[in-house]
Amino acid sequence: MDESIFITFLRHGRSGGDDDGVHEGRYDALLTEVGQQQIQARANQWKTVGVTFNTIITSPLQRAAHTAEIVGATLDLPVELASDWMEMDNGLEAGLTFAEADERYPQPLTRPPYAPFCITGESDWELHSRALRALQAVLRRGAGTYLVVAHGGIINAALRAILGAPLAVNGHNPIWFAFGDAGYLRTMYNPTQHQWLVLEFRAE
Repeated sequence: MDESIFITFLRHGRSGGDDDGVHEGRYDALLTEVGQQQIQARANQWKTVGVTFNTIITSPLQRAAHTAEIVGATLDLPVELASDWMEMDNGLEAGLTFAEADERYPQPLTRPPYAPFCITGESDWELHSRALRALQAVLRRGAGTYLVVAHGGIINAALRAILGAPLAVNGHNPIWFAFGDAGYLRTMYNPTQHQWLVLEFRAE
């Protein structure tokens, strides 16, 4: 019996936060019209070649949830919300322009992985732990093919957990997958051998 678990990680399309030039994180921006078109094109592409999933699991933030809804409607799939797949809690920085954030909350030269980000946000360890919990919840569903719709930061945290990569040092991550709008990465996990395979990476 094949016990393989296939997980595709999809980053949402372009959001209003991207257009406004603000720090997103927990800032709950909407998908733009361009973002909706990007995701519709991705969903159409998958439908054309016969890609399907058992279910879609998504961050409840609007830019991700709307992305999941578009894919779900196109592929006729159920969508489930999972709060552990929300983007990193970036504290007081959320929704500020880059200039505003630099002026109000300049980042320290050193930040240990236990310290909160921007006063009220998550620490690197908290993000790492949440990503592991979110990943484990998908794996416990057992054999199947799943689509996780989320954000660049939390997806990268999950992928670093898969790779066994170290945590960020002073806010700088040693490994980063540069997901663009509607970018995705396909993986396969073999639980018998505890082996991960990266099958495909499309940055955008």
